[in-house]
Amino acid sequence: MSSVIDFVLLALLVFTAIRIARLRGLFSAAILAGIYSLLGACWMSVLDQPDVAFTEASVGAGISTVLILVTLSLTTSEEKQPERAPRFSLLQARRLLPLVVVVVTGAILVYGTIDLPRLGDPEAPANLHVAPRYIEDSPHEIEVPNLVTAVLASYRGYDTLGETAVILTAGVGVMILLGGARRRRPGTPKTTRGAAP
Repeated sequence: MSSVIDFVLLALLVFTAIRIARLRGLFSAAILAGIYSLLGACWMSVLDQPDVAFTEASVGAGISTVLILVTLSLTTSEEKQPERAPRFSLLQARRLLPLVVVVVTGAILVYGTIDLPRLGDPEAPANLHVAPRYIEDSPHEIEVPNLVTAVLASYRGYDTLGETAVILTAGVGVMILLGGARRRRPGTPKTTRGAAP
C-alpha cells in the first residue's frame, strides 16, 4: 500500500511541475507552486521525515506562496511575451553574462568537492565520533523515535532556533519593504503619515 501512495504522490508531483512550467497565468502558477510544496510535504511525511515535511509545508507552501501572491498583487498577473531580438545584439550578450557566472561558480564548487570524503565513507571524520554518539545516545537522552528530529530539536536546538530567527527577520524585512508599496485607489489624494486630517 505504501508503494502505491508513493507512486501516486510522485505522479502528482510530476504532473503539477509540468502544469506550472506550461502556464502563462502567474496567479495560477503561484497556486500550483503551493500545491506542489504541499504534495512534497506529504511525500516526505510518507517517507517518515516529519521535520522535512514540516519545513516544506511551512516555508514552501506557506511563506513562499504568500510572498509570490503579494508580489503579484503589486505587479501583473500575466507572463510577458518575450520580444524577438536581432540575431546578434548587446541584449543577447548581456544575457550570456549570468550563464558564464553560474558555470564558473559551479566549476569552483565542483573543484571544492574533490577534498571531501566519499559518500558513505566509514572513515570520514563525521562518522568516527559524532554520528555514532547521536545514534547510540539519542534514544536514551532524547526519547524521540526519529533520529533526525532528535538531532535538530535537541542536539542542534540553538542552531534551529537561529535559523528560525533568520526566517523571522527576513519575513519582517519583506513586510517592511512591501508595506511602503501599497496601492492607492485612483482619485484618492496622497496623504503623509502624521499629518492632521
